[in-house]
Amino acid sequence: MRDFDIICIGEPLIEFNQINGTEWHQGFGGDVSNVAIAAARLGARSAIATRLGDDGFGQELRNLWTREGVDASYVATDASAPTGLYFVRHESNGHRFEYRRAGSAASRMTADTLPVEAILSTQFTHVSGITLAISASARGAGLEAMRIAGAAGRQVSFDPNLRLALWPLEEARYEITQALGLADIALPGLDDARQITGLDAPEDIVRAFHEMGPDVVALTLGEEGALLGHAGTITHIPGVPVPAVDATGAGDCFDGAFLARLSKGDAPEAACRYAVAASALSVQGYGAVGPLPTVADMSAG
Repeated sequence: MRDFDIICIGEPLIEFNQINGTEWHQGFGGDVSNVAIAAARLGARSAIATRLGDDGFGQELRNLWTREGVDASYVATDASAPTGLYFVRHESNGHRFEYRRAGSAASRMTADTLPVEAILSTQFTHVSGITLAISASARGAGLEAMRIAGAAGRQVSFDPNLRLALWPLEEARYEITQALGLADIALPGLDDARQITGLDAPEDIVRAFHEMGPDVVALTLGEEGALLGHAGTITHIPGVPVPAVDATGAGDCFDGAFLARLSKGDAPEAACRYAVAASALSVQGYGAVGPLPTVADMSAG
């Protein structure tokens, strides 16, 4: 049995990114896949557990993980469901997503097919709100993975990643709150956190997330950096000014970098500073995966 730093449970996707208004560039996405790749590029031993369609897109994702050093031993193939897709359109007020993921292979994940031994031997188990939202069975799988890891004394990481196209706000709030009660580390984005908590001030949001259960809360603030809550203190980590091109996957990059550095023994504040810098590098190119920085990029930056 392999020992990993991070195992991610959720849905990978094929990405089509609109460039120059008329061209579509194929890439890769899906929040937990992005996290696994970001962590691997930054030196962590990462793995992913999910399901893919028996199709060309599924094979492309497997090839991607092989190239990126992400272990895909726990990825099943579903011959009767497709690999999910999404499209990113860039408009004057930001980027807009369109999804073709209903009935995807990943949405058929179940708790009884979880790689329990891998979870037990992994330092961090990472789940997202999208994992919980894509289906009832995937939700059961995500929550059970968190319970298994927590009961074994392993660290549990959760990014709410609120997607109201997938479920109504009240249901999302309830299920995300349940997940936060199982998490040691919460990695919310500010806009999502405001909708989940009904609060506005970032400091109040961090406190509210602590009250739900996590010991560490890293609230990402976009170009303003992040707010870290840990050990009774709240610290603002300033953003790194960069010429932003596309913010797709920036939050996932933050998550992967943060967990990668924690796995190396960094204290939360040092890990948060590193993750803010990594996410700044990630917004300087198109797509969720291509611009994710490597260790060498971080050293050069």
